Amino acid sequence: MLTDILKAFIAGGALCAVGQLLIDFTKLTPARILTGFVVAGVFLSAIGLYKPFAEFAGAGATVPLTGFGHILAEGIRKAIINDGFLGIFTGGLSAAAGGVAAALLFGLAASLIFKQKDKK
Repeated sequence: MLTDILKAFIAGGALCAVGQLLIDFTKLTPARILTGFVVAGVFLSAIGLYKPFAEFAGAGATVPLTGFGHILAEGIRKAIINDGFLGIFTGGLSAAAGGVAAALLFGLAASLIFKQKDKK
């Protein structure tokens, strides 16, 4: 278990370090960097490199935005096998629905539990 945690920490930290380097040394906006991470996850998944990385790193590879891109690509791939052409449109949505719904529900719960503070 400790080695799994260490692998996830190193892999996730490396992805975050790449993002920080892009922020520090390029003129890319944060929105473009985030979008680039999702597209990179889709691309790496499409050429077969991200799945072995995700199996090795666990949450260190699946939690960051590259993991979201990987989930979208895998969902589309599986939906195309099952549903044909229609899977292109439904696969990504159905694959990512659980994570998106959880993020919305946890965000709502946090907004109800904690009091909002205005910046002064």
